[in-house]
Amino acid sequence: MRLLALDSSGLVASVAIIEDGMTVAEYTTNYKKTHSQTLLPMLDEIKRMTELDLTTIDAIAVAAGPGSFTGLRIGSATAKGLGLALDIPIIPVPTVDALAYNLYGSNQLICPLMDARRNQVYTGLYTFEAGALQIVEKQCAMDITALAQRINEIGREVIFLGDGVPVYAETLSALLKVAYSFAPASCNRQRAACVGVLGAELLARGVSETASAHAPEYLRLSQAEREKNIKKL
Repeated sequence: MRLLALDSSGLVASVAIIEDGMTVAEYTTNYKKTHSQTLLPMLDEIKRMTELDLTTIDAIAVAAGPGSFTGLRIGSATAKGLGLALDIPIIPVPTVDALAYNLYGSNQLICPLMDARRNQVYTGLYTFEAGALQIVEKQCAMDITALAQRINEIGREVIFLGDGVPVYAETLSALLKVAYSFAPASCNRQRAACVGVLGAELLARGVSETASAHAPEYLRLSQAEREKNIKKL
């Protein structure tokens, strides 16, 4: 089984090839370029370096949301275009679940944070049991104060990761009543390899969709849509 994995849901752009439980190649950047400038060139470089024949890809795993509206649309459009051209299925991988997978095997409560602006984060709560990712709180958009309260209620040591950490670290420090830590730079941002590994697990459970049916999961309205609704009131 050979999977192409894509993640452009946040500040990071990442592409990977996963084959039979092994990461064959991964290209990740976190720099001042739009994903429309980086995603396809990164895929092309991986294809060249590994002499990859795209027709040998069995499925495409893509970070399906939540996240940046523009980033999700770019990732979705890339996955859909390739899926249609190659006639292969797409595996929609929840963005926050894949981010939590960075900390595979951790015995702490895992809390990914993606900055959603306006004092909100895209987040969820996870643990690993017997090598399997367990969802304690499903991914959602949540106020940072409400999140801290929920973590305090659970009462377990927690580790945070994601681009929301530098934005809300000070707030969390003031609100949390449990022990906490922050993941190091080596594993604190999105990785397409994690999307691919989790995608393979989902595919084995029968989770996939056609390229034509795929659409991102935004979880909330865009700023333009929110402002439009306010004007209607």
